[in-house]
Amino acid sequence: MSAKPLANKIGVAAVAKVAGVSTATVSNTLNRPDMVSPATQERVFAAMAELDFVPNRSASTLRKGRSALIGLVVPDIVNPFYAAIAKAVSVAARERGYVMALCVSDDDADIELEQIHMLAEQRAAGAIVVPLHADTRRLDRLRLVGAHPVLIDRSWPVEDGCSIRMDDVHGGRLAVEHLIKGGATRVALVNGPHDVPQCAAREEGAREAMRAAGLPEEALVIIEVPEMTISEGVRAATTIRAAGIRNVFGTNDQLAIGTLRGLVADGSSAREFAVVGYGDLAFASESLVPLTTVRQPKELMGRAAVELLLAEIEDGAGHVHATRLLQPELIIRESSQA
Repeated sequence: MSAKPLANKIGVAAVAKVAGVSTATVSNTLNRPDMVSPATQERVFAAMAELDFVPNRSASTLRKGRSALIGLVVPDIVNPFYAAIAKAVSVAARERGYVMALCVSDDDADIELEQIHMLAEQRAAGAIVVPLHADTRRLDRLRLVGAHPVLIDRSWPVEDGCSIRMDDVHGGRLAVEHLIKGGATRVALVNGPHDVPQCAAREEGAREAMRAAGLPEEALVIIEVPEMTISEGVRAATTIRAAGIRNVFGTNDQLAIGTLRGLVADGSSAREFAVVGYGDLAFASESLVPLTTVRQPKELMGRAAVELLLAEIEDGAGHVHATRLLQPELIIRESSQA
């Protein structure tokens, strides 16, 4: 039995001969499938499989001036929120015939810009960026690189580019309204650094809920932590317990779960407290006490970013930038059933 020729030695002409079509039809099947009937596509793909044909994507990239590569730049991949966004972007990109390159910036502006430059050098179709902080000068730098940047979980002036963001003020309001409906007259807000826009917005929503209920400003006790982690939530629980507060809003799920762990560390029952988180990450429903939380539609965020990016590429000079504001949803579980 003779071995098949090496894949990189097989050309489009050989595929066309086996499939019984022209080389133009093979090219269209690869690059413009809408111009080829399904039956003909099947013959071409069958011929490719028989010959172990591998398309030369680099040549296609040079012709088009861009590749089928989409960059995703996130500050951290350990955080489950960013991991969920990455999965959604990867799936949506693959469905549209693109591949995702994951870049982790460690929330460093220089690394972030370096990664954007490298994506541009690779003729990437565009870059989806999930910035952590709100330094507008830093976002301005992204516009200097012609890589069609789209922001997730942040907005910039619509004339500058497309973006997807959450209505975090509404989300914070949903969380605290739920605690108030359960009888809360004092609420501890465990929050991250105020220079993170999402933290500031969620706090604003919490304050709005307190005011709407006629509760005094001091009834919302703010505990700001340097990092939004489970361990910081555990530490915050000491302050909350000392203040005699039974109702807690953690501005992400990690803080909420950590705070609940800290509150029951002395043997107290979780039912003595009402705790609400933010994000609805996978572990929120799987924790020892399933967490009430404000759900962010992470899959929708990733898909919408890919759609906006590809629309900008396909529309060309006629493209009009857009900002999509997504709405969060309260998910009630056992942690707030005090």
